[in-house]
Amino acid sequence: MVTREVALQDYDRDGYTIFRNVLDRELIDEASDHVAWLQAKYPDRLGEDLGTELVARDPFWVRLVGDERLLDVAELFVGPDIALFASHYISKPPFSGMPVLWHQDGAYWPLEPMRVVTLWLAVDEATPENGCLRVIPGSHSENLHELRQRDDIDNVLGSESAVTVNESKAVDLVLSPGDVEVHHPNILHGSDANTSPRRRCGLTIRYIPTSTRITSEEQPFVSALLLRGEPGVNVYQPFPKYVAGEHMSFTGATNLA
Repeated sequence: MVTREVALQDYDRDGYTIFRNVLDRELIDEASDHVAWLQAKYPDRLGEDLGTELVARDPFWVRLVGDERLLDVAELFVGPDIALFASHYISKPPFSGMPVLWHQDGAYWPLEPMRVVTLWLAVDEATPENGCLRVIPGSHSENLHELRQRDDIDNVLGSESAVTVNESKAVDLVLSPGDVEVHHPNILHGSDANTSPRRRCGLTIRYIPTSTRITSEEQPFVSALLLRGEPGVNVYQPFPKYVAGEHMSFTGATNLA
């Protein structure tokens, strides 16, 4: 795994960094099963629309985003007092997975200050063919841009940053299951459509230091969870109890009943 010093240098310079083999294959397989379980439970939702209000009621989801290995990575960037702001699977089905247009995450988020980090956990192998994450290195030094709606093409967010992006500078982030990419809220990033026969699934996890205030009028925010350290300035959702038959079964689930 990349050293702490190198990771922080990469992040400061480029706005992103990658940690390889953070989670074991067994847990990643359970995450893949979780996506299938969610899609069966919520058949009206697309694979690109599994998140937010589902998170805090789901014991496996909370177990996954609270994994100590992920929190150890997050702590490098936000410090020891860590909360979940939001989490979202983006599971692009074969041949039809939608693109994510160029954007900056921070332009969408009700956070003050905008101190937050995204961990992008690869559930599947991610390659240019199946729509891997793409970034513009160094663009995290830019201010947050305005957003513009885009309904002329099908896309995950329905909007994009209102700025011309020089795609010749884009870097494709090829990831294996269990790898974690970390990026800054201001970095311009996106992903192409999945035109391959292979699914491309990743889990976005947005961690904040507990000194960052969630300014949404919904309080507590529906997916806000205290995961490590002191609670700080926000109100959090309680951890869900595992109920057999209601929740997906997973390793250690009965300990959470």
